[in-house]
Amino acid sequence: MSDAVQPTAAEVRAAAEAVKTALDRHLAAVERRTGDDDPAVYEAFNELAAAAEEYDELLYDRYDEVTPFEIPGSDDTLPPYTGPEEPNALSVVIRRDYAVVEPQRLLAQAQRVEAVEEDGATATEGFDAAAGTVHGALGVLFGEFEPDEIASRHKEFGLEEGDSTLWVTAADEPADPGEWLEAPFESIDPQRVVCRFDVSAVFDDESDDEDLDDLGSDEQTDPQDADR
Repeated sequence: MSDAVQPTAAEVRAAAEAVKTALDRHLAAVERRTGDDDPAVYEAFNELAAAAEEYDELLYDRYDEVTPFEIPGSDDTLPPYTGPEEPNALSVVIRRDYAVVEPQRLLAQAQRVEAVEEDGATATEGFDAAAGTVHGALGVLFGEFEPDEIASRHKEFGLEEGDSTLWVTAADEPADPGEWLEAPFESIDPQRVVCRFDVSAVFDDESDDEDLDDLGSDEQTDPQDADR
């Protein structure tokens, strides 16, 4: 970074003071907390995280130095639940990602579906144009099978699973028919999420790293294991 855009020493000092102030506010909020999901504590936590991150960045830009703090990402946690204690309705929002790893298998499965729909057409003739392209084949398969069935049989369809997440959100009343169909995910209020379940290869990688760390620790504490 050039000297022209480096923060000044005064700016770094001000950021450090902001961290101290945010730290005091966070402690005060914790001392006055009214429950596990006190919104004041959540707000103070976010302010402290933002101040610490700002200080860390300025400190590095000015002095090429870092802090020992690890700031958790805001996407890793949900805000406190503020929805109804006894929800009268709920929404279940699911996202599953896939990679198309075997397009020919995908096309073949879609053509089989269309063959059945065409009253027993042979597997090599009479296919609708939709099954002749990858995006068309996806439309055929997702129109024929439930998402859960595709998830359980994804390898048969030439797909490879990626990350997935499921959110359960509470509502006061059921939505009117057709109300949210044009924008199904825009109305989600994070503070009404009852629970969520995430599946990601990232978690597997972290588990593998922990296993390797544990193995390394065992080898250091008992070097005779190498001779057994």
